[in-house]
Amino acid sequence: MATSTRPTEHPGYALLIAAEPSVRHPLAVAAMLPQLAAVPPARLVGTPYASAVQLANPDDPNTVLTTVRTAAAVEGPLLVYVAGHLVVDTRQHRLHLALARTTARTVRYTALPWHWLATELQHRAPGTTTVVADLAADPDVWQSLVQQEQTLDGPYALYGTVQLHDRRHRPSPSYTHALAHILRTAPARPTGDDLHHQTVRAAVLEEAATLWLGPAPANPSPPRAVDAHQVDVPAPRTEPAQLAAPVPAAAEDPHRAISEASQAGRHAEAAAIAASWEQAALRQHGAISPEVAHWIEVRAVIALEEGAPDRACELWLRGAVVRLTAGQSEIHPEVAAAVDRAHYAWHRVSDPARARELGTELSTLRTQVPGKSGAREDVQRRLADLSRALLP
Repeated sequence: MATSTRPTEHPGYALLIAAEPSVRHPLAVAAMLPQLAAVPPARLVGTPYASAVQLANPDDPNTVLTTVRTAAAVEGPLLVYVAGHLVVDTRQHRLHLALARTTARTVRYTALPWHWLATELQHRAPGTTTVVADLAADPDVWQSLVQQEQTLDGPYALYGTVQLHDRRHRPSPSYTHALAHILRTAPARPTGDDLHHQTVRAAVLEEAATLWLGPAPANPSPPRAVDAHQVDVPAPRTEPAQLAAPVPAAAEDPHRAISEASQAGRHAEAAAIAASWEQAALRQHGAISPEVAHWIEVRAVIALEEGAPDRACELWLRGAVVRLTAGQSEIHPEVAAAVDRAHYAWHRVSDPARARELGTELSTLRTQVPGKSGAREDVQRRLADLSRALLP
C-alpha cells in the first residue's frame, strides 16, 4: 500500500508488528504474520527493492519503540503493519496496542502507546509512509473510534480495520489473510487505495461490527438501466440522504445500483456498495440498529443471488439478532421475515457440517420467533438428520 507511485532511488522498508495479549478469544494475528512475511518485501512496500522486519508477540513497548524508530529513519517508502488489540489506559485515556504481557491493569507499562508511533513517523517525508492496521477493540474503545472521539490518524496513509470484540463478536484476521493473498496472487501490485478496496471486498468480516480505516470502496461502474428481473432487494428503512456523511458510493440510489450490479453478475461490487452504506448507517445509528440490520439483509439477498446460501443464511440470522437486540419484538414483521428468509436459505445449504452449525443458531432463534406452524419442528428434524449423517 505504497502512498506514492513515483520512482525512488531509495529501497523500501516493511515493519510487521503483531501481538496477542492474554484476552479471551484474541485476534489471531500472530498466526497470520508468516503469511505477510512470505510476501517479498518489495511487493509488500511497492518498490523495486525493500527489506522487512517482523515482531511476533513482542512484550516490551520500549523494544517495539526502538524498532519503530529504526524503521522511521529509513529514507525510502515505509510500510508499518500493526495488528492486535487496542486498549486505553485508565489515567490518560490514550489508545495503546496491547502487547503479549498486557492486561487491563498494566496497560500503561506493558502496551505500546499509539501516539508513540505517530510521533516517530512525523518527521518522515510526506507521502512516503503507510500504516496498515488489523485491530480489535472492546465495546467502549470501539465505539469511541466509531464516534471519532479517539482516532488512529497520523502523518501517514492509514488502511485497515478495527473489529468489535465482545461476547457476541469474536474478531478474525480476515483482513490480513485477504491482504496477503492479494499481494501474492495479483498480476501487478495495486496502488494503496485499490489494494485496500480489494482487501475490503475479499475479507469475510461482520460488517456491522467492523470499522474500516481508509477510503470506502467506490462503485467502479456507472449505473445501467434496470430490467423487470432485477434482484428483489428489501426496501430501505431510511432514505439515502438521511445516512451519515460522507455519502458512500452509488448515493443517488444504492438499491438500484446494487440490483444492477448483482443482475450483471458483479456480486462483489454489489456487496461493496451495500457494505459502504452499512458503514454509513453504523456511524449514524450505531451497531445495534434496524438501519444496520437492513443493510446486513441486503447483503444476504446478494449472497443468495450469488449462489452462497450459507452466507445468506448467516447474514439473515445476524440481521434478525440485530433487530431483536435493537428492541424490535419477536412478532415484528421485519424480524419474522429475516428469520423466515434465513430458514429458506438454510434448506439450500448442502454441506452437512455447515448446515448443522447454522441450524443450531436458527433453532435458537426459532424459540423466540417460531414462525408458521411446523417451522420450529422442521429445524429440529433436519438437525437430527444432519447429526446422524455426521456420525463417524
